Amino acid sequence: MQRLEAFPPIAAPEAHTLILGSMPGIASLAAAQYYAHPRNLFWPLIERVLGICVTVPYSDRTAALAERGYALWDVLAACVRPGSLDADIDPATAEINDFAEFFATHHAVARVFFNGTHAAKLFRRQASTMLPGGRVLQLQQLPSTSPANASIPFERKLEAWRAIAA
Repeated sequence: MQRLEAFPPIAAPEAHTLILGSMPGIASLAAAQYYAHPRNLFWPLIERVLGICVTVPYSDRTAALAERGYALWDVLAACVRPGSLDADIDPATAEINDFAEFFATHHAVARVFFNGTHAAKLFRRQASTMLPGGRVLQLQQLPSTSPANASIPFERKLEAWRAIAA
């Protein structure tokens, strides 16, 4: 099975908020874009919460996100996973991103939001030791924007995701 590699973070040095997924899915990896699956609700939610239009080119959306102080990344740098489901990630192959380096170069990040349960669990179990000493971060799990999480209606997800704008 092929080893999958995630993307680098999208983040300006003055970012205040980090949004973390677990690992890009097949559609995202193929497009080399965060949340590229057409049924993933990440960008529609960002449009409603932050006013970044979902129909503008990807590079414009990510630039607008960074300009507003939001960083976008994944907990995993690499893993082996058949398909796109987080549940299928082989834990023995999961490589965590270098959060020590990220937080050392992004001093203003005070909030971390997790796009789904798996991202939150991975971070808390494997990456929390990389947090800067003495630095207090607000950690909050949000409902996954994945099409696999269709049991939660869009409006309920939107209500939860409004927390990133506070």
